[in-house]
Amino acid sequence: MREVMDGIKRAADVLRNGGLVVYPTETVYGLGADALSERAVKKVYDIKKRALGEPISLAVASYEMLEQVAYIDSWELIRRLLPGSVTVLLRKRENVPDILTAHSKLVGVRLLVHPVAVQLIKSFGSPITSTSANISGSPPPRKVDEVRITADLILDGGVCKYGLPSTVVDLVNMKMIRKGANYDEVKMLIERSG
Repeated sequence: MREVMDGIKRAADVLRNGGLVVYPTETVYGLGADALSERAVKKVYDIKKRALGEPISLAVASYEMLEQVAYIDSWELIRRLLPGSVTVLLRKRENVPDILTAHSKLVGVRLLVHPVAVQLIKSFGSPITSTSANISGSPPPRKVDEVRITADLILDGGVCKYGLPSTVVDLVNMKMIRKGANYDEVKMLIERSG
């Protein structure tokens, strides 16, 4: 356990210095950088060979941190969807850099469950990028030995529970955006709420 906590502390330091960390989530391995730093987010785009017009989500470790980056219209719905394997699109706050959202007024947010990811974000003290640790268009890694990109540090959390990217739902326009983990139950919840 101490070894894991030491790894998380080192990873948080990497993030503070503008670096990139590969970290486990309940869906797939993510590529983390300081989500509120334009320079760090640009590194994520470069490493993934991702087009700047494609937004990147961010991950938080608490409802309080979520409220720091997005406007919440329905806490009841948020609490039914998060935490978990869902990315929700919400209206972004002014502190979220345009590069992260591809100049959209919406930001994708995940409230993670995986203990290593949650501890990493808490230790860093701010949201991190939440995008799969792969070259854009290639399969997302479910375990460390499937990671094919270069990062400053990799946190090994074993095999990801779902092995599928998160389901993405737009809570501003109340529509499903991407099919992923737990899609059917999320879709049913959105249909009931709409």
